[in-house]
Amino acid sequence: MIETTGSRRDAASALFNLPDFRVIDAVDDDSGGRRVLVESLAPPGCPSCGVVATRVHARRAQVVRDVPVAGPVRVVWAKRRWVCAEALCGRRTFWERAVQVPSRARSTVRLKQTLVAAVIASGRSARETAGAHRVSWWLVQAAMNAFAVLLPAVDDVPVRRLGVDEHRYRSVRWFREQDGSWRRFEPGGTSRSRGRMTTFVDLDTGTVLGVVDGRDSTGVGAWLKDREAAWRERVQVVAIVPRKREVPPPSAAFRKAISEHLPDTAVSVDAFHLVQLANQALTAVHQRRAREVHDRRGRACDPAWANRRLLLRAADTLSARAWTRLERVFAVDDPTGQLEWAWAIKEHVRMLLKTTSLDGAADAMQTLHAVANVAAMPETDRLLKTLEAWWPAIEVLIVTGVTNARTEAANTSIKNIKRTGRGFRNENNYRTRILLTSAAKTAA
Repeated sequence: MIETTGSRRDAASALFNLPDFRVIDAVDDDSGGRRVLVESLAPPGCPSCGVVATRVHARRAQVVRDVPVAGPVRVVWAKRRWVCAEALCGRRTFWERAVQVPSRARSTVRLKQTLVAAVIASGRSARETAGAHRVSWWLVQAAMNAFAVLLPAVDDVPVRRLGVDEHRYRSVRWFREQDGSWRRFEPGGTSRSRGRMTTFVDLDTGTVLGVVDGRDSTGVGAWLKDREAAWRERVQVVAIVPRKREVPPPSAAFRKAISEHLPDTAVSVDAFHLVQLANQALTAVHQRRAREVHDRRGRACDPAWANRRLLLRAADTLSARAWTRLERVFAVDDPTGQLEWAWAIKEHVRMLLKTTSLDGAADAMQTLHAVANVAAMPETDRLLKTLEAWWPAIEVLIVTGVTNARTEAANTSIKNIKRTGRGFRNENNYRTRILLTSAAKTAA
């Protein structure tokens, strides 16, 4: 005798695949979808005493939102109200519930999971996801808020290396005045910190730990102050980004908050942004020399302008053909040799950051001082002062190798969230999506 060892569910229930439910009936409705009638499989236990019910008191039809199964589906649950069989129990009757449809719920758990996955994993906006699943925007956001509550608390995450960086939350707008001039407008106010947020990232895992308003020491310091003392003591290195083009630079505010709340933590500086500062100094020399030599801005006919990207390339990545082009730039369009000096200083900065010991870094810095003194240009002098100001953080970078790369990667994901979200008026919703997206990427 052959006996089936597989599922004993009927075919319709197996295809619909809603756990703890079976399909009673399924018919086509007028909207082009289907109406599926389901009921729970087993009698539930009383929520108060736990005794399994045996007698039905009443019935009602409850519409439940569910995922589309081969098209739109309208699920109707033939819900039963049971009588408690325990005479001493104070609860006489109770409505049944299920794992997929908890008490007072109007949507299945698998629908909420699908909505969150569509927004987080697929990068779709909440509005687009709501339209695709024929639900409201509020349901999508409520599902995301519910999943955000399940994220581990920041104080429970052991962090050894912390990254701090700012990003723009709202875009700058420009308005034309009556006289034809343009006026810059910062959303949220006139302060440069408005419209910006600061991100905290675990540099070991790349997980976003928190997002606060502004980029000043007040917001950063408040977030660090809210952490437990044991959490702050575990942090060994904090990586921040050097910036000198904005007054005041956000890095100064970050360092102030770190020194106040993490006094024993070493501060590291990001190597990529140090090279970027050197490239900016080289570009400034290039632009100044174009105005001095040609009395105009650079054009395509000028070798220095035509090869401006080649000047920013690392020397160890240049081919023989690229070296020939670079030497032609210095010979033809650099009569004073200032552009070549600026390029040499940029390369010395790169060599400084490639050193693996403090003695090697000190020797490289001494060589850089000598080259900058010979060049004697205001752009390279400012670069040298910046390196001197950040020298303790550069030493930490060389010893630990801690950079802000994972923070920059998190900011890239945040920019994608801003694009797909099509604007966030509610900053809490913005933070929720950032934290959920980061947690999903870390788990993957």
